[in-house]
Amino acid sequence: MMIFNGFGLNLGNLPLLSNAKSRSISPENFTGEKGKGGMATEGTGKECARELGVGWKVSPSINIPEKSVFTLADIEGPGVIQHIWMTCFPDKWRSLVLRMYWDGEEHPSVETPFGDFFCNGWCELSNVNSIAIAVNPAGGMNSYWTMPFKKSAKITIENLSDKPAVLYYQIDYTLTDIPDNVGYFHAQWRRDNPLKYKEVHIILDDVKGQGHYVGTYIAWGVNNNGWWGEGEIKFYLDGDKDFPTICGTGTEDYFGGAWNFEFPQGQYGKFSSLYSGLSQVIKPDGLYKSQQRFGMYRWHIMDPIRFEKDLKVTIQALGWRSGGRYLPLQDDIASVGYWYQSEPHSPFPKFPDADVLEVI
Repeated sequence: MMIFNGFGLNLGNLPLLSNAKSRSISPENFTGEKGKGGMATEGTGKECARELGVGWKVSPSINIPEKSVFTLADIEGPGVIQHIWMTCFPDKWRSLVLRMYWDGEEHPSVETPFGDFFCNGWCELSNVNSIAIAVNPAGGMNSYWTMPFKKSAKITIENLSDKPAVLYYQIDYTLTDIPDNVGYFHAQWRRDNPLKYKEVHIILDDVKGQGHYVGTYIAWGVNNNGWWGEGEIKFYLDGDKDFPTICGTGTEDYFGGAWNFEFPQGQYGKFSSLYSGLSQVIKPDGLYKSQQRFGMYRWHIMDPIRFEKDLKVTIQALGWRSGGRYLPLQDDIASVGYWYQSEPHSPFPKFPDADVLEVI
């Protein structure tokens, strides 16, 4: 059993004391330096605090100019990010891109649109009540993924749009020793819009090294009538080629549901639980919103999928056609795969431009 050092907490070791040092970065303390919070003299709240002065919410948020990158955190380690809270307006959730870099690496280990990282891929708010991601009224985005680093951590956000964006954020972390066998947190976004006929959506591929896969989020837009979730998710481990080691039995099964998520009869049974959820169901409105859209997550926290050399993850889009036959679907599927692995990692595919990310 690992000796507790502030790396992580649960109810069992919560009473144990630690030499870890708690720090926090926000627009009121951009560096997280000890005793330097609330000292801002400039910021988005300066006018509101004009009669109160320093220490009275002078800098609660940042303005990110159009077509620019802002560094949210630049931390010297060793340490571990334990909680991230952010909020901005929903129309920015696909045009803001989160990136995270560990130990001075050139290529990001996390690269996803803002909303998708927090299980909100459709630029419409959906509350999430899970152990890893919590989205609370009215748009409070929380990540509880443990993100360790041995030398440094850098978090940036890019505004791809042609308009500025306002972001509120807080990054809570500890400075503490990190075990030698720790894996680094990764998250990658991909989209097929539409998925090509008889092809599968690739959640991850070309993952090299040792690690374990810990979660999936999918924003799924349906382009056909009928049930859309017969497809299997497949995990190709350590040299698997034509056939995977782990093969699911259906989309709703993988995300913790059953029988088309239909409950009560004639309705989708939206749910959000600790480790899985159909957290979003967007219905057509009979006018311009013509398609059904869904948001689903599945965390492999109690059942991480281990790999020693390499990993590929895919999911089929499969419905029904006449004669009781499966129909390969051509849906709009965007996904985030979350995993831990040893570094270095393979560079991600080139990140798409704003038009490819756009929700329309």
